[in-house]
Amino acid sequence: MNTTYPYRIGLFGIGLDTYWPQFEGLKTRLEGYLGTVENRMTGYGAEVVSAGLVDSPEKAQDAAWLFREKNVDLIFLYITTYALSSTVLPVVRRAGVPVIILNLVPGKAIDYDSFNNLADRTAMTGEWLAYCSPCPGPEIANVFTRAGIPFHQITGSLEGDPAVWQEVEDWVLAGKVAHTMARNRLGLMGHYYGGMLDVYSDLTQHLVSFGGHIEMLEVDELTVLRREVAGHEIADRLAIFAHEFDIQSDCGTEDLREAARTSVALDRLAEQYSLGSMAYYYKGSGTENEASIATIILGSSLLTARGIPVAGEYEVKNVQAMKIMESFGAGGSFTEYYALDLVDDLVLMGHDGPGHTAIAAGKTKVKPLKVFHGKVGKGLSVEMSVRPGPVTLLSVVEEAGGGLRLLVAEGETVPGPILEIGNTNSRYRFPIGAKKFVEDWNSNGPAHHCAVGVGHIGSGIEKLGKLLNMKVVRVC
Repeated sequence: MNTTYPYRIGLFGIGLDTYWPQFEGLKTRLEGYLGTVENRMTGYGAEVVSAGLVDSPEKAQDAAWLFREKNVDLIFLYITTYALSSTVLPVVRRAGVPVIILNLVPGKAIDYDSFNNLADRTAMTGEWLAYCSPCPGPEIANVFTRAGIPFHQITGSLEGDPAVWQEVEDWVLAGKVAHTMARNRLGLMGHYYGGMLDVYSDLTQHLVSFGGHIEMLEVDELTVLRREVAGHEIADRLAIFAHEFDIQSDCGTEDLREAARTSVALDRLAEQYSLGSMAYYYKGSGTENEASIATIILGSSLLTARGIPVAGEYEVKNVQAMKIMESFGAGGSFTEYYALDLVDDLVLMGHDGPGHTAIAAGKTKVKPLKVFHGKVGKGLSVEMSVRPGPVTLLSVVEEAGGGLRLLVAEGETVPGPILEIGNTNSRYRFPIGAKKFVEDWNSNGPAHHCAVGVGHIGSGIEKLGKLLNMKVVRVC
């Protein structure tokens, strides 16, 4: 159950073996360029499997076998010079993973004077071939198109072109997120919140679109684990609470102890099923199960901050969005519209239940609530704001035809007054204004929940959509 599957990307360069005996030093030079690409990619957090410079159909078969054997998640094809499409198709066809074409010239321009002053025209041709990576691009695109193989392109310069490497890094990270989602174990505990028709979702479609596994959990399992928590474990968890949270003075000692008990039990449940995310809701009252759910918020917030996002209201689509945001390193906190501030042109957003404390502005406050609005029980809740700065909103939207798509918006959180009601609360500004944002976002038919993360990662999410063959709509 705890088996790890490393994230690997395949890399190969292409050339033409006919050239090597004709142009001295050309192959070595091109291999050096390929080495530069490999070194840069290794710094982006992926294991790089390089097939080297593929310059013949025989080497193409070897590369295809290598990538299949190493189970790479995606392939970067670096065009170093003109090459035959017969050295490309076998590699990509057999691997069966997304391919990104790197159409990168060695520098931003040829030094025409130096080039034209070369006395040997054979040397001139060799120099030209080191720069002619754009040449086979149409040929490769033609073959991929006819073969039904999707491909993506990055065009620019190997040196002195930061935008190229930002694109490469975005693709590598998007591939890592796709890899994570394909192996994520999502736990679903309880049942849907009755009447929220927008929240109901097709679980099979989620597995088809993202991969992974869904584990059906019972609230009783958490309740049983709560009974087994020892006194010293509660004390240790209370110390963690004191370190991680700003516990308000009106929080009762027994409420804190029960929240600590549930937090320990929740960790065990996540470990038992190797969960990477979880969604829950339960409306039964007057039982131990009610106590389990009523005391779940602090433990769920700690899990979310550790990279195991937890969503209330059994919001499957949104916990998937939260996991995507977390996998991008952006966090991913559960949120929804609260109100509009048309004086400051802001959208107020937040939610009751767990919050992503790792992206909060300062320590997250813990406050007691006499009632959980719209839910059974009472107890401790968290109040936090996402720290000021750039943010991205993400919603996983279920299409009318049954498929999924991603809805994205970039904006910023700004400091200012919030509703101090013991929930997560933040103030968001969008470049298109509050009114237009709300209308444009709503027009795409999302559920009323979404995930918010820090930083602008719209470009990465767009690339993730391409890797998953999933439509992405960007509002701003």
